[in-house]
Amino acid sequence: MGKVYVFDHPLIQHKLSYIRDKETGTKEFRELVEEVAALMAFEITRDLSLEETVVETPVGPAKANRIAGKKLGVVPILRAGLGMTDGILRMIPAAKVGHVGLYRDPETLKPVEYYVKLPKDVEERDFIVIDPMLATGGSAIDAISSIKKRGATNIKLMCLVAAPEGVKAFNEAHPDVDVYLAAMDEKLNDHGYIVPGLGDAGDRLFGTK
Repeated sequence: MGKVYVFDHPLIQHKLSYIRDKETGTKEFRELVEEVAALMAFEITRDLSLEETVVETPVGPAKANRIAGKKLGVVPILRAGLGMTDGILRMIPAAKVGHVGLYRDPETLKPVEYYVKLPKDVEERDFIVIDPMLATGGSAIDAISSIKKRGATNIKLMCLVAAPEGVKAFNEAHPDVDVYLAAMDEKLNDHGYIVPGLGDAGDRLFGTK
C-alpha cells in the first residue's frame, strides 16, 4: 500500500492557515498556493539521488553534489492543479510539464479524457501529479490511470488537503503511488466537499466563485 506523508513544517502550516481563510482574496490565495507548492516540492524531492562533481570556486576546486541526471515531470490535474505548477517549477526549473484534463460523464459516471499531454520520454521520468484537493479521490485516480496507460511507472501525488475517504480510495486504486499532503482533514460532507477544507480551490484560484 502506498505511503501517506503529511508535512508538518511550520512554514507550510502557517501559509495553509491563510489559504483556508475565507477572507483571503484571489491574488493572495494564488500566491500562497504557489508558495506552499514550492515548500512541498522541497520535501517531496528529498530522496533524489546525488552524484559527486568538482566545481571551480573563485578560490579553487571544490567537491560538490548535483542531482544524478534524474528526469522529472510535473503533471497538474486541470484546472486547479495549475495553481501549484509555478511554485514547483521555481524549485525544479528543469522539470517538464504535462497536463491531464478529465470530466465525468453525467450518465455513465465514467471518466472522459478531454486533454492529456505528457513529455515524450514518459517511461524515463519520475512524475509528480498535483491537485490542491483530494476529496473523493476520483479525479486523482483517473488522472494517474491515464498517465500509467501511457507508460509512466514512477509517480507521486501531491495535494494541499485531503479527506480520509479520498486517501483510502486512492490507496486502494493505486497502491504503488505515495501521497504527499499539507493536511489530512476531518471528512467529506454530503456534497463531497472536504471539511474543513478550503472551499473550491479552482474558483478561489481563478476568481470564478
